Amino acid sequence: MVSVDIHPQNPPQFLDLRLFDLAPNAVHSRHTVDIFGRAHSRISFHDSSAQLIMTSALQLEFLDLRHFSAQHLRPLLDEESALWSQRLHWDYRSSASLVLQYIESHLLSGYAALDQGRVCGYIFCVYETNKAVIGDVFASRLGVDESAAVAVELQLIDRLLETLQHSPDLTRVEAQLLLHPHGLHREPFERAGFQLYPRLFMELELNPPEPSDSTPAVRPDEFEGPGGGHYRRWKNSDFELSPRLITASYAGHIDSEINDQYLSPGGAQRFLHNVVRFPGCGIFEEQASWVLAAPYDERLFGLLLCSRVSAVVGHVTQVCILPEFQRRGVGEKLLHLCAASLQANGCNAVTLTVTERNTSAVSLYRHLSYHVQYRFDAMLWEKRWH
Repeated sequence: MVSVDIHPQNPPQFLDLRLFDLAPNAVHSRHTVDIFGRAHSRISFHDSSAQLIMTSALQLEFLDLRHFSAQHLRPLLDEESALWSQRLHWDYRSSASLVLQYIESHLLSGYAALDQGRVCGYIFCVYETNKAVIGDVFASRLGVDESAAVAVELQLIDRLLETLQHSPDLTRVEAQLLLHPHGLHREPFERAGFQLYPRLFMELELNPPEPSDSTPAVRPDEFEGPGGGHYRRWKNSDFELSPRLITASYAGHIDSEINDQYLSPGGAQRFLHNVVRFPGCGIFEEQASWVLAAPYDERLFGLLLCSRVSAVVGHVTQVCILPEFQRRGVGEKLLHLCAASLQANGCNAVTLTVTERNTSAVSLYRHLSYHVQYRFDAMLWEKRWH
């Protein structure tokens, strides 16, 4: 999952609203002025692709997301939260609440799609120096079929990508749209020159502990490990040790192409902040997060972080191991410890995501009985200097 910085210590930069030429399938358009006195584009669809949206012509308006308050977006976020629960068994409500807080503060950059004055879709991104991260895109499925909603999402993506790629100081754009199946939105990203990285959403079912079992699944808090190290649960001091481990583990790794936070200690620390101290990807589960630490805890050899994404589902947000400790059973041991901890605390499943081209990791997860539930896409664009 992409970590997105939208916390008070690092507020997102603003998106400049631009008026664009119409999409090819728009028969006519006019600029209108909303009640705030701001100009925007109004598009009427009549061609065959628009017939998927409604049997009669649909008029969509696209406005800067900062025009709106939380009450305008709340019904849409409630609907999206229900879809997260249905597709991925995630309780998205805390993340949705976070997004609404920043919409209310007019801090999120992006667009909203309006149909007859009702917000029917939105997209947002945040900025980090010369990089933008697309956090989400979603259009309502209420009263329309799936293809109609996707058509709205494609329009939103087109507009945001054009804005981002015309921003002179922007050199990189990342996106991971976990909620949406592989290939669903590939056309506008490929047209804009993005690279696509198929990823897997995998799940391991956890059997409930036997009622006759009088001992917990995970007994001691520490186990001996390779290289003189020891396995133990995460503790607060690991926050300062982890960036060095992350950057060393991801050097030359495909996932550092997708998420460049892994390439620097500062970026790794921002990633950790979002996972450990901020509910951007569930609620951090300290008891199910484990490390392989050196003697006296002066450094970390391996790390697994886990969050609760619902009352009964845990999600592994990070697994990284120093190269010299890979292929020594460390990853398998960390995953076993995490699963046992979650199982002992009432979870019935644990999930994770992995890049499809990371074949060694995929093989390990399959060996441990994780199965693919879902394929989705990560996207990357980098400015080419001529």
